[in-house]
Amino acid sequence: MEHHRPTSTSVFNALAAAAQNRMDKVAIVYEGDAITYATLLQRIEQVIRRLKSLGIGKGDVFAVYGQNHPEHLFCYYAASKTGSVFVPVNPNLTAAEVGYNFKHSDAKVLFFDDHVEETARQAVPAEKLLHVSELLAAPSEGEEPHANIDLDDDFIITYSSGTTGNQKAVVLDQRAQIDVAASLATMWGIGESDTTLVALPLGYLFGLSTASATALAAGGTVVLLRRFHPRDVLEAFGRYAVSVYHGVPTMFSMMMEYCEQRDLTFDLSATRLLVCSGAPLPDEVAARFVAKFGKPLQNYYALTEVTPVFGRYHDDPAALPPGAIGKAAPGATVKILNADGYDCGPDEPGEAFVRGAATVKRYAKDEQLTAATLKDGLFRTGDLVMRDKDGFYYIVGRIKDIIIRGGHNISPAEVEKTIVSHPAVQDTAVVGIADRIFGEVPIAFVVLRANASLAADDLIAFLEQKLADFKVPRTIYFETELPHGKTGKIDRKALQARAEQNIVAA
Repeated sequence: MEHHRPTSTSVFNALAAAAQNRMDKVAIVYEGDAITYATLLQRIEQVIRRLKSLGIGKGDVFAVYGQNHPEHLFCYYAASKTGSVFVPVNPNLTAAEVGYNFKHSDAKVLFFDDHVEETARQAVPAEKLLHVSELLAAPSEGEEPHANIDLDDDFIITYSSGTTGNQKAVVLDQRAQIDVAASLATMWGIGESDTTLVALPLGYLFGLSTASATALAAGGTVVLLRRFHPRDVLEAFGRYAVSVYHGVPTMFSMMMEYCEQRDLTFDLSATRLLVCSGAPLPDEVAARFVAKFGKPLQNYYALTEVTPVFGRYHDDPAALPPGAIGKAAPGATVKILNADGYDCGPDEPGEAFVRGAATVKRYAKDEQLTAATLKDGLFRTGDLVMRDKDGFYYIVGRIKDIIIRGGHNISPAEVEKTIVSHPAVQDTAVVGIADRIFGEVPIAFVVLRANASLAADDLIAFLEQKLADFKVPRTIYFETELPHGKTGKIDRKALQARAEQNIVAA
């Protein structure tokens, strides 16, 4: 499990080294187009020429906005070679949010696709907009020289949803992106024989860097889908003999629902690694997935600011204890501190302060936030974490999500995990709302599985058998679906507002 620091002089050079003896091998498959490593390098050069014609070089910023295209990856490597700064933009953002990202990052140009054209035109001045097809407009005429860059130069600005106000602008350097690919390859055993299926948006580092760039740095093949749809993903597993797939819990739930509603089965026999991150994975969802597909889901923990933090090592013979998320990833430093700032002992929950192979340099144009979240080189996660005597870590909950009922702390994650263990429940979210007597009380929003029925009183009785009385939500709202934010995570603020409205109305 030893982690070796790579020696590449840029992210582009790490790719070039992987391509060196694999020029005829397929690097990317996209909508029937098979792009070899040789073609991938040619297209990166075309993008570099196009950027150059637009006056974009070392230190200049440019953005890409849209559904998944290989051009996202061409831009990622082109930015590395030229020393420019790449801003991947989430395809689900509103015009106001896109406009903020563009202006705040000081991007010179925004490349967009057909899917987001209307929003892009509302968000950014016309003279600074170019269609994504423009990226390959320049002819490929040999190789452009590699800019003289420092691995600690800014490379990516990615915007992470903040709980209040505008999005946080996370700045990462080239060293972070080289090291993260090496760390993940070590932990998961990613190699040239792997075919990685990517349906996560490339507007996020989970899809762009964790899934795609890690696979390419190892000389593997990336099967890229324009967007996530359960049918497309499930069909691709068999068609391309996919060995690695990354998703958020909602994706895996939708894949199961799709099959259950239609009584379908799909071939996942070639798949060795199914990585689940982005939100807590309930044990019940994991167990149902194994029952349906015969393959386990692998919990994994990272943040936009720090990657990777916790995960399961492919060569670790130790079984993962129930509820554990894994061990500290290669290159990760983890401190768990109590409210007084002292180290927590085994099985004692506290706030996690972490540093990973890729750690945020700073938040762009926000010294205050940078100072508040980076302490002695460690990032303050806001997550309650516990470590056992064997070095396995457990995510207990979010500090800011904790509901305090009459002096008792309630972790919504724990209550949600118990609710979703009921056989009639598909999905759930628990939020706290103000209460005159107890200060706060938990309220549950529940989505039932197809054709299932369940009364609120029966669910409450079920929970009373499994949870301390103060943790049991006494108000249950049944919903057809839960609202999701731009990142695919459940929008707790929207649910909190809905719960408060319901109480006012009553």
